[in-house]
Amino acid sequence: MPADMNDYFNKKNGGGGQNQPPKPPQFIQDFGKKATLLYVVVIVAALLIFFKPFVVINSGEVGILKTAGKFDPQPLTPGFHLFIPAIQDVIVVDTKVRIVNYKTTAGEGDFDRRGGVLIKPAIEVLDARGLPVNIELTVQYRLNPENAPQTIAEWGLNWEEKIINPVVRDVVRNVIGQFKAEELPVKRNEIAVKIQSDIAKEIDKLEHNPVELVAVQLRAIILPKKIKDQIERVQIAKQEAERVKYEVLRAQQEAEKKAALAKGTAEAKKIQAQGEADKIRIEANAQAKANKLISDSLTRELLQLRQIEVQGKFNEALKENKDAKIFLTPGGAVPNIWIDSKDKQKTTSMDR
Repeated sequence: MPADMNDYFNKKNGGGGQNQPPKPPQFIQDFGKKATLLYVVVIVAALLIFFKPFVVINSGEVGILKTAGKFDPQPLTPGFHLFIPAIQDVIVVDTKVRIVNYKTTAGEGDFDRRGGVLIKPAIEVLDARGLPVNIELTVQYRLNPENAPQTIAEWGLNWEEKIINPVVRDVVRNVIGQFKAEELPVKRNEIAVKIQSDIAKEIDKLEHNPVELVAVQLRAIILPKKIKDQIERVQIAKQEAERVKYEVLRAQQEAEKKAALAKGTAEAKKIQAQGEADKIRIEANAQAKANKLISDSLTRELLQLRQIEVQGKFNEALKENKDAKIFLTPGGAVPNIWIDSKDKQKTTSMDR
């Protein structure tokens, strides 16, 4: 180093021997300390990014902490969690409701997820007589979050393929095998309830309760063509029988209606005739009573009075027609007949 620089640093440091090394300025020392701290921060950040000793678990998920290959039985809940890289690892598993559809349109042994739904081939089973039947189902289920570590440790990440699919297929085969093919459409509701109940029972038997069954829907029962044709013929026959039964019942009702109308008309005529007869009888009785009353009232004195009244009328008539001749019935009974005397014909008196 040049002498002038040495002199400068010696003076700056308060002098000293010729062999003492010079010290850098204070701002250079401060910059070196900050640079070292920055290097440390960068190295730590790079290590965090490379090893990523943390995990964020979302809602609808749980984490399984694995330490040296051993699963922690307590699942990690949603949130931020730290772990030791290279020694520990966290497996995040989904605990939301999953859906598997057993459909005839799916390829044999092929399945994939479409919109979060697992598609699998329809379940082919045999009925009570050995006839093939295809069953379409929709099964909803979810991983039990509390026992997720034990489930993954025992069944692996492909747990649903080892639990749900075998149980569903075995239960459907056992239930459908109890019925004849032609009975399946008629007993559809009963079969659907039994399938869901038996699947739930089989899953509950599994250790650690790995799965929660949400629902099972029986979507379709696909029968062999000859069975479908037979059922269709039976249905047509039943419909025809019902139609004939309806026609017979309708004809019977019409006959009963006509009979009722005829009976009603006859009853009406009978009542009318009875009324007429009663009317005549009542009138006759009234007339007879009136005649009896009149007969009882005809005394000798009354008859003489009536004769005097009639004679008086004759006398009045003679006053107006003096040429008339009057002939009285024997005993002076009425009526009396008078004829003009100018009539040349012979006059006779008729006793009526």
